[in-house]
Amino acid sequence: MANELKSLNEIFQYKLFRIPDYQRGYACKESQLVDFWDDLMLLQERRNHYTGMLLLKKYSINDEVKLLADSWLLPKYSAYYIVDGQQRLTTSIILINEIINFVKGLEENKNKNDNEIYIDTEKISDIISKYIYKEKPPHNILKTYIFGYEEDNPSYLYLRHYIFNEESSGHIEETYYTQNLQFAKDFFDNKINELYELEGISGIESLYLKLTLHFQFNTHEIDEDYNVFVAFETMNNRGKKLTNLELLKNRLIYLTTLFKEDGYDSEDEDSLRATINDAWKNVYYYLGKNQEKALSDDEFLRDHWIIYFKYSRQKGNDYINYLLNIFSSNNINGLYLNHKEIKELLHPNEINEYVLSLKNMSKCWYESYFPYESDVLSIEEKVLIEKLNRLEIAYFRPLITVAISQTHR
Repeated sequence: MANELKSLNEIFQYKLFRIPDYQRGYACKESQLVDFWDDLMLLQERRNHYTGMLLLKKYSINDEVKLLADSWLLPKYSAYYIVDGQQRLTTSIILINEIINFVKGLEENKNKNDNEIYIDTEKISDIISKYIYKEKPPHNILKTYIFGYEEDNPSYLYLRHYIFNEESSGHIEETYYTQNLQFAKDFFDNKINELYELEGISGIESLYLKLTLHFQFNTHEIDEDYNVFVAFETMNNRGKKLTNLELLKNRLIYLTTLFKEDGYDSEDEDSLRATINDAWKNVYYYLGKNQEKALSDDEFLRDHWIIYFKYSRQKGNDYINYLLNIFSSNNINGLYLNHKEIKELLHPNEINEYVLSLKNMSKCWYESYFPYESDVLSIEEKVLIEKLNRLEIAYFRPLITVAISQTHR
């Protein structure tokens, strides 16, 4: 396992970076962005700042089929999964992109092309091709992004079109995580404008140099045979803890790789993994749909556990302990068969049924909070549920969710 302190300028040398489907979305809030900005502002010229760990895993030959549209770059570039450190790296790339946009928008640069605009001694065109995207010559029609999400992640299109400003004519779904991306973009846009007012273009150039040359990442490249799912779970539990919903998704995707049953092949594995990703995409859509009141993913997971497994609450974490026991690699190989809750081996169809239920119930659970957004409830039912919400119906929400689901049927 390689281990080395590197700057962004060194990290982004002939590499593509992708945030894999088992990763959480962008979770940085204002407090983390303020800390990141303050670290840059307080960093003295030519001094280095330790930014954190960056854990990478190189794409295997089999993984590279996911980069089919980007294969033109692969002879020269290597592709990597970001196992840990994506929050810091995403924040850095958003800031670089906003610096680019700001400098291009200056009055003296408005009639220039990217080859004629500089930040310090670097052309804007070179900065874009290093950190944001490269265009395939000679026609520059095909565009490959250097950093981004895998295509089945709901943040994939949002990052390209709303953060990197690629033109789009279609609807792009917003989630709790895409809201965080947009907030970071707006935050850095405001900070850059304030910095320019105080220090002019020299302040912007100093900011760019500090970020790309002097923010140092402790960079690890993990071996091919290293269990990336276990690494992700372990590393994130040492940093900003995963929510239980995020932890469960990572666990389920990991399990899709372990089944050895007759008839379960790579197509089944891909299909089950896609079902899990689609379910979580739907769940996060409803959790973040009301932008004024994002709903708790852990509360949703707990309520669904009560509905699906017909359990009542006992202790706060009973539900996640139960789920991680049920959905365990030991429950595939038979080591948990003596557990009081587990009577037989886990099969792929059980994961499929569970995540489909999770997906379908997310809409009903959302409507238990916001009944007036439902298209199936009667006026009388909407009024009644709204009254119950004012009475703090936490203990009865699973029951109301089931009732709404029956209405949908």
